Amino acid sequence: MLELTRAQESRAAIEKLYIEMRHLFNRGFYKPFGVSGREVNEALLSLRPEIYGSINDAKKVELDGLVYVIDRLPKGIEECRFIKFISEEGYYASGFPTIIPPKRKRNCYRIDEEQMFMEITRGRSEIYDTLTHLTFLYNEAEKIRRRAINDKGQYSREWLQLEAIVTGHTEEQNKEIAFTYLSTLLGRTFEETKRAWQRLAENPKANNGLFHVVYWMGKLAIEEFLHGKDREISFSPALRERIGHHIYGERWASSIKRFLSENQLISRPLHIISANPHSVLNCLYAYAALPKHFQGMDLENMALEISKPENKELRDEIEFFAEQNGGSFLYEDSGANIPVQIFDATCLLRLKMHPDIVLNREYIEANKPVILVMDYAFGEQAYETMDELLKPYQSPEGDVRLNVASISIMGKAGILEGEKGDLMIPTSHVFEGTADNYPFDNDFTAADFEGCGLKVFEGAMITVLGTSLQNKDVLSYFKKSSWQAIGLEMEGAHYQKAIQAAAKIRKNISKDVILRYAYYASDNPLVTGSTLASGSLGAIGVKPTYLITAKILDKILNRY
Repeated sequence: MLELTRAQESRAAIEKLYIEMRHLFNRGFYKPFGVSGREVNEALLSLRPEIYGSINDAKKVELDGLVYVIDRLPKGIEECRFIKFISEEGYYASGFPTIIPPKRKRNCYRIDEEQMFMEITRGRSEIYDTLTHLTFLYNEAEKIRRRAINDKGQYSREWLQLEAIVTGHTEEQNKEIAFTYLSTLLGRTFEETKRAWQRLAENPKANNGLFHVVYWMGKLAIEEFLHGKDREISFSPALRERIGHHIYGERWASSIKRFLSENQLISRPLHIISANPHSVLNCLYAYAALPKHFQGMDLENMALEISKPENKELRDEIEFFAEQNGGSFLYEDSGANIPVQIFDATCLLRLKMHPDIVLNREYIEANKPVILVMDYAFGEQAYETMDELLKPYQSPEGDVRLNVASISIMGKAGILEGEKGDLMIPTSHVFEGTADNYPFDNDFTAADFEGCGLKVFEGAMITVLGTSLQNKDVLSYFKKSSWQAIGLEMEGAHYQKAIQAAAKIRKNISKDVILRYAYYASDNPLVTGSTLASGSLGAIGVKPTYLITAKILDKILNRY
């Protein structure tokens, strides 16, 4: 009998996960510990994703993965037996407070003590990503349940002590003792438990803290095990009806094109940048807004200064200055959750720019470029938004094609050879699982970034179905096989599919549109302790972010 390699088994597990989750979505509901839910859980355990660390170790609760997931789910979700995925269905106008997870911007609503609604506007990728996180959460809850009670239903001493601490029935003030109870319950060391507690404590408004989260995870698992109080995940009829129909992307793109038309910008050369909502703004306007404050600072140190929590006034001042000098901010109301900034480059000519940002005055005066910055899309949403944006504007006088001169994609990605902060310059995008591939001419090359103090890798990038569904076996295959992949991300192939169709089939934009893709490493999933779950990039990400941004702007503002 032919035996499968671990990479083949892992790819089969990924495919099974997506087939099962799509089936459950079409069905409309499921119970995580019903037959269908167990299928999803077993497929996840078979895959053993790197981001979920020790998920397969029945004796240890995975803490880095838990912190990662809690940061991406709404506060209080650990208390809810019923979770419902909804479309935009009017709850923003209800009396329910809007809960927004810190690391995954989406509107969520706590309906009652047992039920949470989660609004999905970014397409199937968002559903699958969230279902994967919930599956992980329930798997870890079972580990807590098994340590909290035995098969006879008798509670452990550690569980009773945790319950007393969380419910306030004890005057336990010694955190060292409390951490000891908790670490025993989690099967982790005292040090590991304290570190996880500290990471969650960094943002107390976004979560209920490690003690509370662990207690309620275990409590709901115990109630289902002992009393049959099943947990349930469901999908609203409106969501199932709307998904895949570009409703939010069309609304989002229409508002942008309407703004361009109303401000006489729609026929001018348009340079689209997919990036974060701060680096282009700061590169163009921060120095001009506050020249004395940033005198002598390079872009990296200027960015670090602006990003300090205590410097909100600086950020507000820069944004206000930008609005007075050719900058416009289209605040998100379409449901797509992708803010947009539009900058008229001709207005930059009257400003004192940062020394690292050079303008070709003659070129700008002659061509009058417009820069459109869109915040990061999520997975398949990249296709929806770019596809809709590149379609002609349907004005009362007839269709108007956008004069798209260039499209630049900057993003974070997992690197397969290198370290956090290093750069990846793709020559093609390859879809995971299908081998569908999109070679393209990248206006960026590794040579553009040589001598900048960072390692630069050039080659194929894998567009994955979800960052939380990768393991070393699959990633090693992509790296070492003839694919020779340098990294993985979630949007590249989706963007390129939309751009290629618009330029070469639909003829909505010029076939000679200039493309630039550059990524910096947010993690290395092949290195233990360097996955996304190990924590944010922090200051490490500032240099590559502003380096790529400056290179994009140099290409846009200095075409000879």
